Amino acid sequence: MAATQLSDIIDVTVFQDLDPVNSPEKTDFFQAGLAVRTDLFDTLANADGKIAELPFWKDLNADDEPNYSTDDTGSSATPKKVTQGEQITRKAFLNQGWSATDLAVELAMGTDAIQHVRNRVGTYWMRQWQRRLVASVLGVQADNAANDGGDMTHDIAVEDTTAQGPGTRWSEQAFIDAAYTMGDMVDGVTAIAVHSMVAKQITEQNGAEDVRDSEGNLLYRSYKGRRIIVDDGLPVVAGTTSGYKYLSVLFGPGAFAYGEGSPTVPVEIDRAPELGDGGGVETLWTRNTWILHPFGFQQTGTPAGVSFTNTELTDETVWDRVVERKNVPMAFLWTN
Repeated sequence: MAATQLSDIIDVTVFQDLDPVNSPEKTDFFQAGLAVRTDLFDTLANADGKIAELPFWKDLNADDEPNYSTDDTGSSATPKKVTQGEQITRKAFLNQGWSATDLAVELAMGTDAIQHVRNRVGTYWMRQWQRRLVASVLGVQADNAANDGGDMTHDIAVEDTTAQGPGTRWSEQAFIDAAYTMGDMVDGVTAIAVHSMVAKQITEQNGAEDVRDSEGNLLYRSYKGRRIIVDDGLPVVAGTTSGYKYLSVLFGPGAFAYGEGSPTVPVEIDRAPELGDGGGVETLWTRNTWILHPFGFQQTGTPAGVSFTNTELTDETVWDRVVERKNVPMAFLWTN
């Protein structure tokens, strides 16, 4: 019986022209408006080089008192200047491949092989996109703790379980205190990302509300009108004695900018007839070029390779805030 090969069931041209079934736009983070894709960032992702510069106009300084008009023609006012800041980010050049040896058996069982491949590959990249976003969030939090006095963070967690209680766990007051690290931009909080254990606490406190469509289908759950995103990729930190700390993240819209580039060959099937003692092995390769960048920060340092890995993104030395704290639509809350 002849073995089913990837090249027998995948038309590469058709595959890469179809919209992904599970793209980053399908994630809760994207649907909540936390990551915004624009033509500008797609253009930057497609531009030459591995670094993208994201200039922005700094806000007008409200501390500058206005001039007071007079009828003195010999006196002139001096206008203020407007200045630009710059956010710097590195593109992520990513790829992954799957061997036909294991995958072809699964694909051959389906009634629609191409659809099955699209579902499988798309889900993989969707999860990778979300993990990369979470890794960047953790790096921003680490930078804030190390370099900005923790002004984006409210921490009520304790290490020892004997000292834990309602005052160290998720509560409305804790949420308010974290949100108000944004100052007068506090109303910008539109979503919260929490670990499932924290989501359980919110549910037990009757704080979670179902948001449904006109037909009664559950769209998502919310807390005080803010969408709840449950992601166990958020850290659970074990204390040196007995307790655990959970990080929750409060987001405003546009917390991340997102752009997609176009790799030279986004999808490719490689055949190596000499492998398997001449039996032949085929591999499906997919490639992505992404910009996924938190607003108000620039990336510093140099990655070990061309792109920052997820592990590198969690490091405090990768990030540097370049705007006022209240202009960053993000806040952090540590609880037990």
